[in-house]
Amino acid sequence: MVSFSPEDHLQLSPYLSYLSGALAGCAATVGSYPFDLLRTILASQGEPKVYSSMRSAFVDIIKTRGARGLYAGLGPTLVEIIPYAGLQFGTYDTCKRWMMSWNRYRLSNLSSSRSDDSLSSFQLFLCGFAAGTFSKAVCHPLDVVKKRFQIEGLQRHPKYGARLENRSYKNMFDAVKQILRTEGWPGLYKGLYPSIIKSAPAGAVTFVAYEYTSDWLESLVS
Repeated sequence: MVSFSPEDHLQLSPYLSYLSGALAGCAATVGSYPFDLLRTILASQGEPKVYSSMRSAFVDIIKTRGARGLYAGLGPTLVEIIPYAGLQFGTYDTCKRWMMSWNRYRLSNLSSSRSDDSLSSFQLFLCGFAAGTFSKAVCHPLDVVKKRFQIEGLQRHPKYGARLENRSYKNMFDAVKQILRTEGWPGLYKGLYPSIIKSAPAGAVTFVAYEYTSDWLESLVS
């Protein structure tokens, strides 16, 4: 097995993290998109509920929109996830490099014989927190557009509200234009703060868990 030390990591091009993150996010999105669509629909239907379960929502989508309905909004989602995942992984890697360089600088100033510039769990947490915050803040308007596509024509109980009208967005650029015309710039940033509150700690925990799991698996085979 090939093992990379911090020094090896610093020798790699930082752009690889942005590219590999974008490709990984794209592959994961295509594979899991129907579940994301169902989650959004179930969360947006209000009370009283029209769909009692994921299965009932799935069956209704197949009946009314066909199998293609499970991928409604996939285009805008891919346009969102490619920069989002790329920025998240790239920002995390950039922060790691800064932290490694800082550790090395701090140890050299302490006249320490140690050359270990590995990161602590708190430093990894900070890197993940920064990555989650920055990527979500930059890409949130694309997430808003994606969800608008996903809930087009969503059924709602009469006590809650009428069925959402199908806005018939031609494409994501047309959706952005309509949102700006009817809601202004704030319309593209609806729900930004809750999204950051979710994404920032989620990114931190994800990357810390990833690092420690990778180290643990590496120790098992080394």
